[in-house]
Amino acid sequence: MKIWIPKSEKALPSHLPVFYNPVMELNRDMAVLALQVFQRLSGREVDASEPLAGCGVRGVRFAVEVEGIKHVFLNDINTKAVALARKNAKENGVEKLVSTENLDANLFLCHHAAPRKRFDYVDVDPFGSPVPYLDSTVRAVRDGGMIALTATDMAPLCGVHPRACVRKYGGKPLRTEYCHELALRLLAGSLAATAARHDIGVRIVFCHSTDHYIRVYAIAEYGAQKADSGLRRIGYVLHCFNCFHREALKGLFTSPKQECPECHSRLSVAGPLWLEEIFDKGFITNMQRELPKEKMKQEKKISKLLFLTENEAEAPALYYVIDKICDKYGLPAPSTVNIIEQLEKASYTAASTHFHRRGIKTNATAKAIKEIIMKEVELIKTRATEHTNADESRRERN
Repeated sequence: MKIWIPKSEKALPSHLPVFYNPVMELNRDMAVLALQVFQRLSGREVDASEPLAGCGVRGVRFAVEVEGIKHVFLNDINTKAVALARKNAKENGVEKLVSTENLDANLFLCHHAAPRKRFDYVDVDPFGSPVPYLDSTVRAVRDGGMIALTATDMAPLCGVHPRACVRKYGGKPLRTEYCHELALRLLAGSLAATAARHDIGVRIVFCHSTDHYIRVYAIAEYGAQKADSGLRRIGYVLHCFNCFHREALKGLFTSPKQECPECHSRLSVAGPLWLEEIFDKGFITNMQRELPKEKMKQEKKISKLLFLTENEAEAPALYYVIDKICDKYGLPAPSTVNIIEQLEKASYTAASTHFHRRGIKTNATAKAIKEIIMKEVELIKTRATEHTNADESRRERN
């Protein structure tokens, strides 16, 4: 596959005459993989669209690499981008499968909001937040279609600029060690709330947090009952910055408690945000099966990402970071693998997470985790002492 891209002389992607970001190759690889799995599961030819296409690399890849593509609709407000996208489609021999338009993204999506004009797949990958396009996106996707969203504005979503997050996403963030998961759930919650206004429910089948962005894949399901079901999956996260206690509270109109049940400190609130599953294990399994067929450059990274997300698919929400707990209580940080083993021995569920290499998802309380870490640290110290004594005994004998 050959792609023409804008010439870069150490310029930021946003400063180029046509937007192209080489860092997002993994994002595009995952999109191709997810769309192929969606097409296989739907059992029909699919129409895909990209309202913010840039030079068209993602959409052209859909046409070239995804089997069962009926048509790819590319759009960009930049006339140079449209010309380059058209050139890339012709360069790869898929000009008959790819059409291009030169419109504002929301206007483009609104032109496809009527029945029989909607898309099976809509991919919104902006520079910043996808929120300005959510309303037109949910109107332009068919019943049972897939919505893919990218958000790169991590500072608001992770609590650095909380007011901006409230304005854009309608939810309050928190600067916690698991802020990237909160960010993803804030985006999913905003999508669910927007879709519900049109009597559309959403079901999250896959997501990931990578580098400087988050990514969500959701299935749109038409009907007021589906919309109501989606709203019931939204709620709040209560967090104690003193003892690491956290809990989820479902319901948009609940009254969050004020006091931490563990240490009686004041609780902080995040949300409203998505509280239910953010991974469909079956969908991930299908992605793993499809991966060897695609032969992607990022195959090793994708394989690792899919392994980790499958591992945490059925784990409780909101991970703990072992190092953060150890820093708080002045403890040396033990192995994450050992802590997972000890949690499982204590009859808790525990799994690593793709969000953080030192993160653990578990149904154990913060207090229980602290006690297990302390026991593990003591065990390490005991083993070290025994090893030292054994070395001294050998030296004395020699």
